[in-house]
Amino acid sequence: MKTLSIVALISTLVTSAFAHSSVDTTTPENGATVAEVPSEISFNFADDIRLTKVNMIHQEAHTVALDLGGQTSFGRAFALPLQGMGEGTYRIEWRGLGADGHAMQGEFTFTVD
Repeated sequence: MKTLSIVALISTLVTSAFAHSSVDTTTPENGATVAEVPSEISFNFADDIRLTKVNMIHQEAHTVALDLGGQTSFGRAFALPLQGMGEGTYRIEWRGLGADGHAMQGEFTFTVD
């Protein structure tokens, strides 16, 4: 009986993990090297999400909260203006709320060279 309970619990946890939306694409792409700082970044998700916070970290030292503007509803595609800080590595960290009510987060990086 214990084994059956453990298998059921693990199955539920795995199913819940796959039920959350994931980022399909970002612009710039994760890991990309670009010649100039883009004027905006974009996210495309597999399912509806509401972004709650997006931070930009430049060279692991400067953190800037990006303005979500009027993008407070659920959607799959988001574009946010980006204030460039010159060459170097940019890490974009995002947090959101899935349509199923679960908190989600992720990140991607790109380099300006």
